[in-house]
Amino acid sequence: MSDLERIREIARAALAQLEANRRRVDDLNVYPVPDGDTGTNLTLTGRAIVEDLDRSSAEDRASLAREVTRAALMGARGNSGVIFSQIVRGAAEVLGAEATFDIAVIARAFRAASDAAYRGVRQPVEGTMLSAIRALAEEAERAPADFWPAVVRAGDEAVLRTQDQLDVLREAGVVDAGAAGLVEIVRGIAAAVTGEEIAPAPVEFEEISTDAIHQELSRYRYCTAFVVEGDELDADALEQKLEELGDSLLVVGDPTALKVHVHTDDPGAALSLGTAVGVIDRIEIANMHQQTQAREQRLLEPVPNAETAVVAVVAGEGNRRLFESLGAARIVAGGQTMNPSTADLVAAIDAAPGNTVLVLPNNSNVLLAAEQAARLAAKQVEVVPTDSLQSGLAAMVAFDPDRSTEENAAEMREILESLATGEVTIASRDAQLNGIAVHKGEFLGLVADQAVAGGADFDDVATVVAERLLAEPRGVMTLLTGEDEPDLDALLARLQERHPELEVDVQQGGQPHYPLLLSAE
Repeated sequence: MSDLERIREIARAALAQLEANRRRVDDLNVYPVPDGDTGTNLTLTGRAIVEDLDRSSAEDRASLAREVTRAALMGARGNSGVIFSQIVRGAAEVLGAEATFDIAVIARAFRAASDAAYRGVRQPVEGTMLSAIRALAEEAERAPADFWPAVVRAGDEAVLRTQDQLDVLREAGVVDAGAAGLVEIVRGIAAAVTGEEIAPAPVEFEEISTDAIHQELSRYRYCTAFVVEGDELDADALEQKLEELGDSLLVVGDPTALKVHVHTDDPGAALSLGTAVGVIDRIEIANMHQQTQAREQRLLEPVPNAETAVVAVVAGEGNRRLFESLGAARIVAGGQTMNPSTADLVAAIDAAPGNTVLVLPNNSNVLLAAEQAARLAAKQVEVVPTDSLQSGLAAMVAFDPDRSTEENAAEMREILESLATGEVTIASRDAQLNGIAVHKGEFLGLVADQAVAGGADFDDVATVVAERLLAEPRGVMTLLTGEDEPDLDALLARLQERHPELEVDVQQGGQPHYPLLLSAE
């Protein structure tokens, strides 16, 4: 197995472990503000790393280390994600320079990760992720005989100690969410490296008291994060200016790219400071007051256990949000050219709530892996043969968590029979398909996997696809725009003119490779 394949395997295992504990870590989150998103932010950061590894073609460890470091930095979400990106940076710098990985090298990687995390925080606070990574490094340097289980145990003990190190945690009766999330990542890595199950977190981690639920709103309203890219960027100078705007400030990276995170009442001023020194991108602004109130409501009014859960394979952040909003319990990143493994699907099935699970592969190339996962999983599993994101979303509209797996699957299959789907992609080579000539780089329109149009004009190709889907009377058409989002004004105008009674729903899907996915029902 190549280094790239092995790192992919380890990263996926870490992400799966984090996914399984995301909500628990969110619920623990009371520091630095009780916005209930630490587990989510760490998970999104982990997904960014896994997705970058899936696209990687790195042939040596140094290149791989650089790619992982940049993926973590650019994909870092929230305070916890930014600190984790520095943990990744420190470890990658050591591992990328070594020819072999023995216990001594891994211990140095843990220590470098700890040092990088502490350097990245202007005012380090104990009782947080920092304390946890330092404890992990210290145990790794001790080189116990049962290395990985012992390192994880040391991490669990460090998480428990956070309650005594921070007054806000002690008063709330919880452990630190960032520390807990970090140790889950290491637990997943340990399981992948050893091939054995590692003991789960102590039961004390799961206790959420009333004091932990009722928390004061943060001093500042907006969690603001963005990337600044440029030449010879000065992190210290930018940090000094941002410090006047709020707290929870982190500015990390290198002279070509910096990740900024700050809690402030004036996000615009923070963004202006970024644009003054470079080009800003990946802007995220969240209302922490709303997040805190939503966390409190979620903990006070827990959703009853559903009879059936859904695991869906999804590409694109917008599509992920759509599936989650419709009730999908677990999302596995994947799709065209990035098919998840059977192990990824089994992990998601096992992590889903309840004893019965519906799996939506959402791609014909994932169907076999989904069926294998259904046979291997410990739960009752039924695979609904959705062969596209469009069909998966249509199936989710029919989902009712209080119905049995069989009832849900039957209604989903019935909906799929009446659904028509199409895509607009970009040709990767010159070709003659279904009697249609298309040149490399031009748009290619597909309906039921058959070429129906090709050419340099997106509007013309998309219109042909849409009209083919509407050849039979349809009431609703859904359009999912890709990561390279096309201008739909002309297409929408044509649809309005030719089909005035048609209801058109446009969503930002964010899927790669396909500027537009269409469905009609």
